[in-house]
Amino acid sequence: KIKLPKKTARRYPAYELYLYGEGNYAEENKNLLLTGIPVLFLPGNAGSYKQVRSLGSIALRKAEDVDFKYHFNFFSVNFNEELVALYGGSLQRQTKFVHECIKVILKLYRDQEFAPSSVTIVGHSMGGLVARALLTLKNFKPELINLLITQATPHIAPVMPLDRYLTDFYTAVNNHWILKAQDLRNLTTLSVAGGFRDYQVRSGLAFLPRLSQHDSALSVVSSAVPRAWASTDHLSIVWCKELILATIRAFFDLIDENTRQITEDPKKRMSVLNHHFVRHPAKMFEENPEAFTNLTGAFMWITVKGSKWTYSVYNDSDGKYFAFPLASHRKSYSHVYCENSMLDTSSWIFGCMNTNSSMCLEAADLSWRAELLPTTKVVMLKLLDYPSLSHIVIQVPPAAGNKYTLGCEFFKEDSRTVQLPVTHLFSFGLSSSKILLNSTGLLHNVQLQHFNQIYQAFKISIDSHCQSLKERKPSVYRLHIPWSYEDSITVAKVPSLAEISAKLHIAQPHNDSSLAELIIYSSPDCQYEVILKTSLLQVLGQIVRFHADAFPVYIVSNILLTYGGQLSTLRSTGQCSDFSLELVRAAKPYKVEPLISIVVFLHGFNWFREIWESLSLPEVDAAILSSQDAWFPLVSLILFLFGTGIAYWSGVFFSTSLRLFSSLWLTLIRPTEFEKDKLITPRRLCGMISLALVSWTTCGAFAVLIIYLQYLFKVLKGLTFCICHSKETSQNSRTHTVKAQSSVDSIPEAAQSPSNSKTLAEAVNSLKMHITILNLFTWIVLLNLPSLIYWLKNLRYNVRLDPDPCRSTAVILVCILEILMNSSSSEVKSSKLLKIAAKVPLPLSVAMLAFGRMHLYRVPHFVTFSLLLHVLCCFV
Repeated sequence: KIKLPKKTARRYPAYELYLYGEGNYAEENKNLLLTGIPVLFLPGNAGSYKQVRSLGSIALRKAEDVDFKYHFNFFSVNFNEELVALYGGSLQRQTKFVHECIKVILKLYRDQEFAPSSVTIVGHSMGGLVARALLTLKNFKPELINLLITQATPHIAPVMPLDRYLTDFYTAVNNHWILKAQDLRNLTTLSVAGGFRDYQVRSGLAFLPRLSQHDSALSVVSSAVPRAWASTDHLSIVWCKELILATIRAFFDLIDENTRQITEDPKKRMSVLNHHFVRHPAKMFEENPEAFTNLTGAFMWITVKGSKWTYSVYNDSDGKYFAFPLASHRKSYSHVYCENSMLDTSSWIFGCMNTNSSMCLEAADLSWRAELLPTTKVVMLKLLDYPSLSHIVIQVPPAAGNKYTLGCEFFKEDSRTVQLPVTHLFSFGLSSSKILLNSTGLLHNVQLQHFNQIYQAFKISIDSHCQSLKERKPSVYRLHIPWSYEDSITVAKVPSLAEISAKLHIAQPHNDSSLAELIIYSSPDCQYEVILKTSLLQVLGQIVRFHADAFPVYIVSNILLTYGGQLSTLRSTGQCSDFSLELVRAAKPYKVEPLISIVVFLHGFNWFREIWESLSLPEVDAAILSSQDAWFPLVSLILFLFGTGIAYWSGVFFSTSLRLFSSLWLTLIRPTEFEKDKLITPRRLCGMISLALVSWTTCGAFAVLIIYLQYLFKVLKGLTFCICHSKETSQNSRTHTVKAQSSVDSIPEAAQSPSNSKTLAEAVNSLKMHITILNLFTWIVLLNLPSLIYWLKNLRYNVRLDPDPCRSTAVILVCILEILMNSSSSEVKSSKLLKIAAKVPLPLSVAMLAFGRMHLYRVPHFVTFSLLLHVLCCFV
C-alpha cells in the first residue's frame, strides 16, 4: 500500500493505491526506491485492485528474461469495489482520485536517473472510462498519460443508464474527446473488446468514437487479436493469458532505449500496437526494418517455373532457395499467395531486385508483408504493386527434426473471389444460399453480399471433401469484417464439417461500400461447399444483446397499461379485474408502437426536428438508436412482447409468493376484523415526515425500500384477512367449496352472505389494485437498488449519499404510498378524477418507451405521476 498525502486520504477515505510485487522483487521495492516504468491499473465495476496480478506477474517474468534491463512497476487503485456501472455518482470522485494517484506515482521516481514524466494506464471496464475522463479535469495535464489501454470498457454509452449522473458523465467525456481531438494526438489509446462471450458489455460499446482527425486510437475485438483469436467474457479479459502476453510484449517493444521509458513517438506507439493487436507478421517488432538484405549462405538455388508449388520439409540437412521468376506470370496472373507452416520469427520470403543466372544478390524482405494465422503464416502480394521485382524467393533453412510445409501459387483475383448473397431475415432458416468451390487452390474469398446490419445473424456450414485420405494441414476459415477489427477465426480438420456463426458487433457505416468476407485458407485437392442460413435463434440473441437494457422499460410499460385498464374497469363496472386478465386485454403493442414509429420517421425531416427542438422536448431514444443503425421497426414490437411475457410471469410469481407468505402468516396469527381507516392520521403524517427526512438526510433508495416493505406488510395483512374470511364464509354457508388457489389473481370473490359480502368484496377489489401498484413499485425499487447498495457499502465513511439520484423522487413516493396503502377501491371509484386517472397510463406508457429507453432513471417519474393521480382520486 502506497501512503497518500493526508489531504488526499481525508478527501477519499474509501480509496487506496497499491504497488504490485512478488518474490524478491516485492522485497526489494518495499522502500519504494523504484527505477522501472510506471503502469497504473484501474479496476472496473465492482472490480478488485488485485486484478493487476496477471499483468504484473507476466511483466516480471518478461523482465527476468532480459535480465531486468527494462522492467515495469505496476500500481493498482482500490476503488472499494464500487458499482460504478450502475451508480454514476462516484465516477467524478474516482477520476479526481486517479489524478492524485498519478501525481503520487511520478513523485516516487523524482530522484531517479531515468525518471518518467508520464504514466501508462490499463483500465478494465469502467476503469477505462475513468481514465478517459481524466482529460476532462480542468487542472489535468494531458502529457501525464502517454498510453491508455482499456479492456472491455463501454466507451459509447452506459450498459444500464440507471441515473442521470452516469449519462451526464458519458456525455461530458465523449463530447470532450470529440471537441478536443486535436489535443489528444499525443495520447495513444487502445480499446480491446471481449467479443460475443462478453454478456455484460457488448463489443459495439467498446469501440472508441470514430474521429477522422484522431488517428492515434485503435479498437479491436479479442477474437481478432493475433495469437489470441478467442472471445473472452467480461472478467476473464483481465487474466486471459494470450491477451496479457500481447499487452506485455507491446509494452516492452514500446520502450525507448535512450529514456528507458515508454516512447514519446505517437507513430511508433501505433505501429507497435498494430503489430501486436491487428496484423502480426510472425516477426519480432522492428521500428525501422532493413529494406534490403543479401541472401548469403551455401544454399542450393532451385528455380520454380510453375504457377503452383508445394514443398514438405522434414529433417533436411541442406538449406534451399526457391526462386519464382515473375516475368512469365505477370501477364496471366494478378496475385501471388504463399504460406509457411513453420511459425518461427525468421525471414522466409524475399523479393529479388538484382539477379544473375544462378542467384539473387540483393533482395527486399517481404516477410513483413506476411500475416500470422493459428496454423500458418501467409503472405499475398499484388504483382502490380511490385513492378521492380524479378523473382520471389522462398528460403528453406536446414530443418533438424522439424516438419513443416510451404506452398505458393499465382492466381487471378477474380478466379478466387465469389459472391454469396445472404438469406433474408424473414427466411427463418428455411432457405439457404449455397456455393461449391471446385478450385484446387490454397486460398478462396467468399464475399457475403448484403451482410451489414447488427440484427442479421447466420449459420455458415463449410463441408470439405478431399480426393485422397492422406494427412493434410488444417483449414483456416476467417470471417473478415473490413469496416472494423472484429474478425473471427476457426480452425478445422480436413475433411470435416465446420459451422461458423456470422454476426456483427457494429453495423456498416453509410460511407463504406466494402463487403464482409469469408476467407478460406484451404488444402489443395479439396472441394469446399459453403451453405449459409439465417439463424432465428441468433437473430433473437442479437436483439437481446443490443437491447436487453430496455427490458425494464417495456415491462413497466406493460404493467402501467394493465394498471390503467384496472382503473377503467373499476370505473365502468365497480369491480377491479384480475391482473393477468387485464394484462392480456390492455397491454397491446398497437396502442403504443405506431405513435413512436411515426415520430421516429418524422425525425428524419429537418422541419420536424426544428419544431421538436423549439418545444424543448428531449430527443426520442428510438431516433438516436436509428441514427446509430441499432434500430429497426420490428425490434420495438419484439421487445414489447418480451416485456408482456416477463410482466405476466413475474406477476404470477409475485402473486403466488404473496399468497404463500399470507398462508404462513395465517397459521401464526389470526387476522383482525377489516377496519376502514382514515387516509391521513397524525401517526401516519409523522411516519411520512420521518421517512421524508430519512430520504433527505441519508439515502432516497433506503426510504423507498422502507415504504415498500411497509406497503408489502399492509398487502399481506389484507390478503390474510381475505383468505381467512372467505374460508369462514364458505364453511358457514355450506353451499360451495373454495379450492386452494395458487395465485392472488384468483382471490375468491365474496360469498353471498348478507353480513360479510360487501366488506369482503371491497377488500378483494382493493387488494387487486394494491397488488398491481406493489408490482409496479417493485420495479422502481429494483431500478434504485444500485444507489442503495453503494450507500450501504460506504456508510462507514458518510451517512448521507451524495449525490443521490432519487432523493427528491423518494420524498414524493413516500408521501404518495403512505396514502395509497390505506386507500380502498370504494373511495376511488366514486372520484371525479377517475376517468382521467384511467386514461393517463396510456400516454405515460408511450412517453416512457419514447424517452426512457436509453434513460432508465426517467421510468420512476412516469410511474410516480400516475400514482399521484390515484392519490388525488382518493380525495376528489
